[in-house]
This record gives sequence, structure tokens and C-alpha cells, in this order.
Amino acid sequence: MTDQTDSTALVIGAGLGGLAAAMRLGAKGYRVTLLDKLDRPGGRGSSLTQNGHRFDLGPTIVTVPQVFEQLWADCGRDFHAEVDLRPLDPYYELRWDDGSTFAVRQDEDAMLAEVARLSPDDVAGYQRFLIDSERRYQFGFEGLGRRPINKLWDLIKEIPGFVRYRVDRSVYAHAASRVKDPRLRMALSFHPLFIGGDPVHVTSMYILVSHLEKEFGVHYAMGGVQAMADAMVRVIREQGGTVRMGEEVDEILVENGRAAGVRTGDGEVLTADLTVSNADPGHTYDVLLRNHQKQRWTSKRLGRARWSMGLFVWYFGTKGTRGKWADVGHHTILNGPRYRGLLHDIFMRRHLADDMSIYLHRPSVTDPSAAPEGDDTFYALSPVPNLHGDNSVDWAVEEERYRQNLAEVLDRKLIPGFQDHLSASEIFTPDTFQSRYLSPHGAGFSLEPRIFQSAWFRPHNVSEELPGLYLVGAGTHPGAGIPSVVTSTEVLAKLIPDAPRPMAYAAPKMAAE
Repeated sequence: MTDQTDSTALVIGAGLGGLAAAMRLGAKGYRVTLLDKLDRPGGRGSSLTQNGHRFDLGPTIVTVPQVFEQLWADCGRDFHAEVDLRPLDPYYELRWDDGSTFAVRQDEDAMLAEVARLSPDDVAGYQRFLIDSERRYQFGFEGLGRRPINKLWDLIKEIPGFVRYRVDRSVYAHAASRVKDPRLRMALSFHPLFIGGDPVHVTSMYILVSHLEKEFGVHYAMGGVQAMADAMVRVIREQGGTVRMGEEVDEILVENGRAAGVRTGDGEVLTADLTVSNADPGHTYDVLLRNHQKQRWTSKRLGRARWSMGLFVWYFGTKGTRGKWADVGHHTILNGPRYRGLLHDIFMRRHLADDMSIYLHRPSVTDPSAAPEGDDTFYALSPVPNLHGDNSVDWAVEEERYRQNLAEVLDRKLIPGFQDHLSASEIFTPDTFQSRYLSPHGAGFSLEPRIFQSAWFRPHNVSEELPGLYLVGAGTHPGAGIPSVVTSTEVLAKLIPDAPRPMAYAAPKMAAE
């Protein structure tokens, strides 16, 4: 039974941001209730199972495991005792239409050899790019990304760094200034797509991802990101918190000018001392706070914002293929005939092109539990336009045609004959993201991380609209991607004091090593 004298917190959404927020609030002594509309925790990182195939629905890799180690340590626990994280080598392989390939791995000598094999004249430029990436990591991730930036002064004092690191230059432009080979320019600039940004337009600060990969490696959680989410739920419950799946929040309630709790879709009213939303900020402000007047994040402003691209994802299983296609590893990025032209179609024209690039995930080569014995589990992801605007793609008409095009590319270039072995199939389009995840315009990663939609310009972790309301997750500071989503809760922990009336059995804190 809940002690009515406890300090209470409500968390909306069991994505990784909401789960991490609930863990940190529990460690601070709050009695936490977490609500989510899905049947499994993890949000975009949840899973579904069909005919014995477990499909990771969203993120498939973990970089900067230190942010999880710190999260668990803040709760008095050992991350590696509860989550089995395996390093990948190579991280992924890039393939182009001309038959050339580029394997990305952690070892610097191996990477220099790959660059030299692909474009010997670009080795020195690649080394300079790595130095650039590390400097931006120190400034952008360890600096800006792990502390609050909800006051204008927080932004102003960083202007010298913004100038020094040329935030006005795009990721692609910076890569192009260092290397000449168009394939290497793609290989060094595509990472913003992992967080929903157009490499030709998002700030060069995001080249820091190259340093993240080099310094900390790329990992896979056995059991998928779903296993990590399940482990987070166990922590929350053992702290005395409550996780309620299958319950959608309909509205954030306001009392005496403060967030007072929520009303669920079933009409139940839950009150709390503070409320944290892991829902997309667009949904939080436009829907959950629809009856509260906004000053900054109005419907008009959200309508003018630039949203990340949409995603077409085909999840499929194949029977009896475990030893087949031996050259296709855990992650393969299959480039189409165009790079910048395709990006322009997706982000600027919002036009569904006939050509495509594909990110193929094959977890069964690392984790046999992802598929029945002898079988394979895949997902093929292709960036597509979001649903923003009047001329958005009608996926009821285009879904099967696009799937057939994608299948033809995979059959011809990567896994020939795979359709003869299909044993499971599920498709997500931007329509699915809009309905399943309540993502505005079906965007895959919330607001696009353009320069004027980053840092202070992004929705703040402490709400500008309503005292007592806080935001975490991909749409708020510092942004999308697993490390940033988790560090958004580090920022949260700096903004929220320890519970004035802590639970008697709150999890003990463990000093960080």
C-alpha cells in the first residue's frame, strides 16, 4: 500500500528515457508510477515476436555503455550483472553500387587500412576528421549534453565553442572538407540519420558520433534492447515503483498553475508531486496539454518545426538460412545509387523516391535467441519522408509497392533468394509510428536536430509551459539516440532535488567509480 506521506512522481511513457527517469527518481526517494500504452516496455526499443522470431523494433546497437553503467550505479546496482552486452566487430559494413565495401570497426589501424584500401589519398584527411570528432565529443556530448541548458545564459556562454567548432557547417560539409572520395564522404557523414537528421543540413557537431564509436565501441544487448528495457523495469519495481503497461495517458492535469498528475484514457485520475513526460514533446504539448494555454510550444510553432524523417521498416524471418549468406553480418548498410539526391528527396521535397538505401539488421548471427534454431531474423529499414505537409505519402497505397521494391534490392544485392524462405513478416510505416508511438507526423526521431532545434532551442527538460512538468527522451535536450536519451535523465536528476519525503526503502545509492 502506498504511504500517502511519500513524495510521488508520475512518468508518462516507458521508452528508455521514461524508464531511466523512473529509475533515477526512485533512487532519489520518489514513489514512482510509470504508465505506457504499449504491452511491452521499451517504447521504440520494444519488440514483437512472430512465429518464434523476436524483432527488435527500433534501436539495435548500444554505444557509450558508460551512461548505463552510471544509471545503474546511481541506483546502487551493477549494470553488467543484469544486462549481457556484447561488443560487435565489425560494427557494420557499408556497401555501394559499384561493389566496394567499407567495414567499420574499433581498431584504429584496421580503420586506417580500410580507408587506404578505399581511397589512399584520404588517409591523412580521415585522421584529421577523427581529431575533429573527438574535440566535438568533449564539447558537445560531455559538455553540453550532460547538463541542463534550459536558461538563455546556458546557451550564451557556449557561443565561443559554437564558433570554434563551426556549428554553422553541416556534417556532410565537414566530411567533404576532410576527404575527397564520395564513398568516404558518405561513410563519415551518414550518422545523423541514426538520430533523424539530414547530414546535409544538421550541424557538424554531430560528427562526434564517430568518436563515440571509436572510443567506446558498438555493442549488442543479448535479448535485444527489449532485454535492457525489461531489466530497467525490474529495477523500478524493486525500488518500490509501479509500472503499468497497456494504459494510455489522455491528459496532463493542471491545478493551481502546476502539473498535478494525469488522467488516463479510462478516466482514472492519478495525482503526483511531479510529472515527467517521455512522450514526444509535440504530443505532450499539443495533445496532453491541449487544455492549457502555451506560450512557446504552441500548435502553430510545432506546425512550423522541422521533423525528422519517417521510417519504412520490414521485419521478416527466414527458415533454414542460419548458415546462408555468410558474408552478411549483424549490420549492413546498403547504399543506393544516390546519396545527397536521396536525402534531398526525403527531407526537403518529401518525395518517395524509387531508389533507396537500406539498413539491414541480422541479430541472429550474434544472438541465436532472436530466431528459431537454424533460422534467421532480419529487419530492413529505409528512410522515407515523414507525414508533415499536405502532400504526404499515402502508405495504404504505397506500402506493398515499396516493400516489393525493397525486396528486389535485397534479393539482387545482398541476400539472394530470401523470399523463398520467408517465415514471418511485419511492416511499420510512418503511419505505424504515428499510431503506435504517438509520433507527430510519423517522424522516427521527433524534432530534426537542426542547429535552431538543438540545445536551448529544443524543448527544455524542465517545461517552459508548466511548473512541475519535466521532459526526457529523444525530442528534448540533448536529443535522439540511446546515449542522449539516457543522458536526458542525467540532466533531469540535476533539475529535481531528492524527495522531500523519501520512501522508507528507496534503493541505496552507490558512489560512481
